[in-house]
Amino acid sequence: MGDLMGGGSGSDSEGLLVVLEAVRTQLAAPERSEQEWPGVEDADVLQALIADWLSQYANAGTRRTYAYALGLPQHWVETMSPASTSAVPKAAPPAASSGPLHQLAWFRWCASRAMDPRAATGLDVKAWLHTLEAAGAEKRTRQRMLSTLSAFYGHLTEVGAVAANPAALNRTRLGLNRSARDASPTIRLTAGQLRALLDAAAQLPNRTRHRDLYAARAVAVVALLTLGLRVSELVGLDRDKLMVSGGEPMLRVLGKGGIHREVYLTELAATALQNYLAERDRTAGTATPVLRGRTNAAAVSPLIATRDGGRCSRFDVNALLRRVAVQAGPALADVADRIHPHALRHAYVTIALEQDARIQHVQADVGHASIATTQYYDRGRRTRDTTAADLVEAAIRAAGDTKPN
Repeated sequence: MGDLMGGGSGSDSEGLLVVLEAVRTQLAAPERSEQEWPGVEDADVLQALIADWLSQYANAGTRRTYAYALGLPQHWVETMSPASTSAVPKAAPPAASSGPLHQLAWFRWCASRAMDPRAATGLDVKAWLHTLEAAGAEKRTRQRMLSTLSAFYGHLTEVGAVAANPAALNRTRLGLNRSARDASPTIRLTAGQLRALLDAAAQLPNRTRHRDLYAARAVAVVALLTLGLRVSELVGLDRDKLMVSGGEPMLRVLGKGGIHREVYLTELAATALQNYLAERDRTAGTATPVLRGRTNAAAVSPLIATRDGGRCSRFDVNALLRRVAVQAGPALADVADRIHPHALRHAYVTIALEQDARIQHVQADVGHASIATTQYYDRGRRTRDTTAADLVEAAIRAAGDTKPN
């Protein structure tokens, strides 16, 4: 599967311009050339500004996420390292299906109006947000997309490309302020449902000769996600990040902000990963040991790979998880169409807190920069027994019982 934003790539002078291919189709303007970005006269300069901004993020997952939110070609971002804005290959990636907000990503939205993004005002950003809302974008989606846009324009402001940040809006007035009182929309999975996902992954239907490989990979993906990994962290891991520390198998994970953390493997996750890598090596005809650290050249390959050894995308993992949830049957029937990798990360935190794990340990496990973020997940422990509603009702009833005659 290719990236969901589709698009293609070109030379250094073309860069991001092919992002507008779908927009040109939408506007029914075949006379536009592939070199043209509607409303932008110096597209190469704009491309350089975008590349300069993205290259500041050491985490490839962060770059991919930001690129997706703005409507940039994922393939272009994949070829860019933090220290370089070198040209991308001329060969275009295969077309991929697009998400429901594909055409409403910021750069595509600007292009459909022949507007240079550097000329955007706060009114334009508000109009874009209203368009997203009308298209069904949830509040948290709009929050994330606005945050990404504000980060981009913050960079343009710093380098003098624009006079002010048009995305620096009053989020309270827009109804996009984040509050600890907001209920989390993430579905809550129980330990039993996680077990059902693991069992279903092992039985995932596949009629090819690589059934054992695909089943082992599915189990490994689910098992690793139950450790609280972000999906971007999972797909960004290489085999050389699997190592032994203090006699224990662990992963060296690159998280947000370019910060590394050690994630120790449970016996369940270690077994699933060992089985997958062993089957993968057997299928590929290699003899690469499962745990070899950095001493083997094969160790630099992706930890979770496609059949041809390429890196899986976050969308591949999401699609796989949905298939597994459907396979799980009644245990996941109510949430199979809404499950996603973050739900398993959410489950790790809430189940850990339910088991009275120290919140500082959970914070370190999942890489939260602030313990307040970990506490935010604690709302998932809300049950009938943890509400004061019954106490209030009891007081009201007691007041009625003591009413004077």
